[in-house]
Amino acid sequence: MLANPRFDADLLRRYDRPGPRYTSYPTAPQFHAGFGEAELRAAAAASNGDPIPRRLSLYVHVPFCMSPCFYCGCNRIITRDLARGAAYLVRLYREIALTAQLFDRDREVIQLHLGGGTPNFLSPAQLGELLDTLRSQFRFSDSPTRDLSIELDPRYTNAPDVRALGALGFNRASFGVQDFDPAVQEAVNRIQSVEETRAVVDACRESGFRSVNIDLIYGLPKQTPEGFARTLDTVVDMRPDRLAVYSYAHLPSLFKAQRQIDASQLPDPAAKLSLLQLAIEKLTAAGYVYIGMDHFALPDDDLAQAQERGTLHRNFMGYTTHADSDLVGLGVSAISHIGDSFSQNPRDLPSWQVALDEGRLPVFRGLRLDEDDVLRADLIQHLMCQGEIPIRALERRHGVDFASYFADALAQLAPLQADGLVRVGPERIAATTQGRLLLRNIAMCFDRYLAPRTGSNQAQDAAPRFSRAI
Repeated sequence: MLANPRFDADLLRRYDRPGPRYTSYPTAPQFHAGFGEAELRAAAAASNGDPIPRRLSLYVHVPFCMSPCFYCGCNRIITRDLARGAAYLVRLYREIALTAQLFDRDREVIQLHLGGGTPNFLSPAQLGELLDTLRSQFRFSDSPTRDLSIELDPRYTNAPDVRALGALGFNRASFGVQDFDPAVQEAVNRIQSVEETRAVVDACRESGFRSVNIDLIYGLPKQTPEGFARTLDTVVDMRPDRLAVYSYAHLPSLFKAQRQIDASQLPDPAAKLSLLQLAIEKLTAAGYVYIGMDHFALPDDDLAQAQERGTLHRNFMGYTTHADSDLVGLGVSAISHIGDSFSQNPRDLPSWQVALDEGRLPVFRGLRLDEDDVLRADLIQHLMCQGEIPIRALERRHGVDFASYFADALAQLAPLQADGLVRVGPERIAATTQGRLLLRNIAMCFDRYLAPRTGSNQAQDAAPRFSRAI
């Protein structure tokens, strides 16, 4: 099992620069309008031709939320009109039918994730109808490793609803908490009690869910080490199987809701780093394993076990154990990764609706990977999941001489090596315990779409597009 990261405040400050999170490579800013419905159909047809059918992972985006959380950068629509959920499902079912026709029936669905927005904006009855529709169009696997996961807002969920979801087959749930400190909750417009959160977590366990994830955020307005420590202690006491501790990215020019946050109340860089250090120390002391990119898991959780086996995978849903599957995104803004292609649905609801009303697959941009993209995607995938770059294995798989092919990247990596973030050997390049918190910076050296960078000043060009590393 990989060693937990070592916190080095000086290094983290110097390398805290904007950069991609690498849920894909190439990253979403490289998607273009030249990839549309015809290209998606061709990619799906080609993927059906694999000698061993690849399984499918389905992502369904439900964009609606009852109230705005000011920190949020997700694609969501604020409304209390429940009728909008029913209208959304009508068109979503059209998209499901159109999309399912692209794939051979021998391709099993091994994973389904409902994200948002707030998926439990839909009632349990509507979610059951959605699952029935998906099962009628796709062939779901009966494997015990099949995952049916859903993001839930504990403020609008109760134990009977959770029991109903368990009866439908959901076996994983994820809850947003962010921080239990009342002052922080008021500042970000998300008032959520410990009691209602614990009740829903307990209901998941009683209903047979095999995994519960809780999300926290550090760097929010009015956060203090004392308050965040109390939140961490409370969450650890709930003993979720997984935890995600995200860095708040204050980008009010991109996310309108963030303009409601008083920037003067945000922790300064040093204070924000201390919150991260606190989270790492408390979670690892409580027995959690650092998976990478903000994620922690108990040692017996599937994520930790997959990382130990070398089968962990990263995509737009985050870390997953289902590497051998194509990702099919459904709903407004959803992204698919099918074969050597990415495609995305319109990010605005009207455009998505118009496409489906006209009987078209709602694709507004995408990308087909070339050979160089495939190689670099393979490299970055290994780095983000396993903390290392397997030089010899990449040479065998892609028929390249690593040192000559990546000469420019290795030159950009040299300052990181000098700072002790990576070890470079003939067989592999491995992140050190200090470097495990800066995997994004290491990956950026191998990203041909970023302008040349050196040392801790890399990716200044990425500032308008990406959040900071820490």
